[in-house]
Formats: sequence, C-alpha cells, structure tokens
Amino acid sequence: MPTAPTGTSVVRAINARAALRLLLDLGPLSRPEIAAHLAVSKPTASHLLMQLRDSGLVKSEGNRDGAIGRAAELFSVNEKAAYTAAVDVTPERIATVVVDLTGRKVGEFALPTPEGDVSDPTLQVHEALSGACAPIGVDPSDLRRVVIGIQGAIDPTSDRLRFASHLPGWQRAGLTAALQERIGAPVDIENDVNLVTIAERAHGVATENDSFAVLWVSDGIGMGLMFGGRVHRGLTGGAGEISDLPLPGAPVGSLTNEFGASGMQALAGAPALGRVLAEHGFDAATPVDAVADAVAADGDAASAALDEIASRLALGLSAVVAIVDPDLIVLAGDFALAGGERLRSLVQHHLHAAVVARPPVLLSALDENPVLDGALRLALERVQDEVLSTVSGGQSKPAGDDD
Repeated sequence: MPTAPTGTSVVRAINARAALRLLLDLGPLSRPEIAAHLAVSKPTASHLLMQLRDSGLVKSEGNRDGAIGRAAELFSVNEKAAYTAAVDVTPERIATVVVDLTGRKVGEFALPTPEGDVSDPTLQVHEALSGACAPIGVDPSDLRRVVIGIQGAIDPTSDRLRFASHLPGWQRAGLTAALQERIGAPVDIENDVNLVTIAERAHGVATENDSFAVLWVSDGIGMGLMFGGRVHRGLTGGAGEISDLPLPGAPVGSLTNEFGASGMQALAGAPALGRVLAEHGFDAATPVDAVADAVAADGDAASAALDEIASRLALGLSAVVAIVDPDLIVLAGDFALAGGERLRSLVQHHLHAAVVARPPVLLSALDENPVLDGALRLALERVQDEVLSTVSGGQSKPAGDDD
C-alpha cells in the first residue's frame, strides 16, 4: 500500500491534536459534536477518535443519558494517560499535589521539614512525591513532569539555587539534574512568586492584563514580573528578586542589619514591618497577626504604623514602576493579605504620589496555596503540550472517507 502523502499526514495530525485539545477543554463530546467543532465530516471525526483511542489518549464514556432518539456515544480524554505533580518547598514543609491529564487532583501529601534539617533535598522531594502518588498506585518515576516552586531562583548556567540561604542543603550545583536522577522524571524548578504570577494571570485579579507585577510580602519579600503574557525570569533566573533592591535607609550588600538582611528585605520584609508595628504598640505573636490587629484598630497609632509600612512598600515599588511601567501591581503574600484593603489603598496612595505612571494596585484574591496553584498550571500546560506533540498523522483513512 503506498505511503500517504506527507501533506495528508500533517493535516491528519493537526486534526487529531485539535480533537484531543477539544476534549481537554470541553470534556466528553460525541462524534457529531467533534465534527461540528472541527468543521470536518463525521467519518473523519470517527477516524480521529479511533486513532486517539488506539493511542490510549481517548476513551468511550458510553451513551449520553437522556438523549432523544439514537443516543450518541461520548468520548473523553483518558485521564490516566499521564500524571504530573507540583511541589511547594518552604523551610517548614514540602507540599505536593499530583493531577491526571485532565487536571483533576488525585493525590496530595505534605512532608514536614524541621528547622535546620540538612537532609538530602532529593530524598525529601522523592518522599513527598511518593506520598502524593500512593493513592493512585504509581511511582514518582511514572510522572510525566514535576514542577517545584521554591523561595529562590535556579541559575540556568550552573543549575544552582540562588537567593535561598534559608533552605539548608538546597544550594548544590546540578540541583535539577540531581532531582531528575532521583525521581526518574523531568523536573522544572521555578521561583515561587513567578508561580503566583502565573496563577494571578490564569484566574486571579490580573486575567485581563498581559504585563503586570506581583509584590509578595511575607517573611521574605519578592516579585514576579509578566511581560506580554509570559513570566520574565532574566538571564540568570533572578528577575524580580526585589529583596536585594538597594533603598535609601536600608543597608546594602555585605552591610546587612542585625538580622542578616539588606536592601528592601531589611526595610520591608515582614520581620522589619513587624518591628514597625511593635514600635506603635502592635506587638503580636507574628507580624501577620500584628498587622491584622492594626487594621482592625482605630486611632493614631494604627494609622501611623500602616502609613509607615505602606510608604516603605511604595518606595520599592516606585523603582519598579519607573523602569518596568507595568499595567498593574498585585499585592500578595500573607502579610499583604492581612493588611487588606486598608493597607492596599495606602500603598497605592504613596506610590501614585511618587511616580508619574500610576498603575492600579490590587489585592490578590487567590485562594488556598497560590504557589501550588501556579505550579500545577505550569506543569499541566507543559504535559498537555507534550502529549499533544506526540499525536501523529496516524494511518491513511479507509477508502470512501472524506473531509
């Protein structure tokens, strides 16, 4: 039998990938519905579904309940065709979530990491992944891809984690390669605030913005930048590491303060902001609790404390706005969220008083863990693209089939 022309094979591959993408986006569909969406004939739709089913990527869901007349057979993505995982690493724990090809959560696990623990991070991540994979009976090596969110930035030139002295054992050269060898699956290491930025773009307050900045205010302070719908990582992966930004009144470089901090971290990280709150009488167990108390209080002390905090945050943001000119700034992180609308409005006031460009400042509305959220979205997008790229033109259509 003669080989089908290359052009025909390419068209079939395009149609098959489009059919799989359609099922990923819209869920179970019948042959006529797929034919209508793709503007192909029903025989062609049948051929595409047969090819995808033979490849293990599509399965039959049976007939649609309640259909009038001859019930249409429904087809959906075989969710077991690929699994992927997201990992969020902090000094306290390693949280892991596993999803199937459709994005449905099938397992999760959190591994506590006691303070000062210098265990091999590759062993820790493997243990956390094993716990998340256990409910579906697969091994971490069966995962199609793992995306790890971490409070630092991986330097692509050395495969070494930077800006992460608070994570003992993670500063080794060849970190990604070591994790991949231990896990047995492809691994991507991504800055945690970059992942929050991806989640904000997907379903947060920045869904309508292609270029914006996320300022993360917590124990550490960080920034995620998105330009033209893509996260900006920089030459060495350190774009957005605003904690080191030199600011008036803050120590620079080796001249750290008594807490080992410099730049904006020394001026506007949660520990520094907690001291501002304590000076005004709000001395709670944590800086987050203290700012929540200040927000709930009336009087000059609360107003003065919040105003000082907002002016410090706006000082760092003014440098970013002057250089980047983003469409929007999003405040995220537990400290910023505890400050709520009252702190947000003060930050915007001080920022707009300092710069010519006046981007709106909004408060993040993401629920649960935004780092895992962004990591899952990035992992799933890459895995689905990889699966789609494996779909070929298949075999020639039976005689009599037409488009």
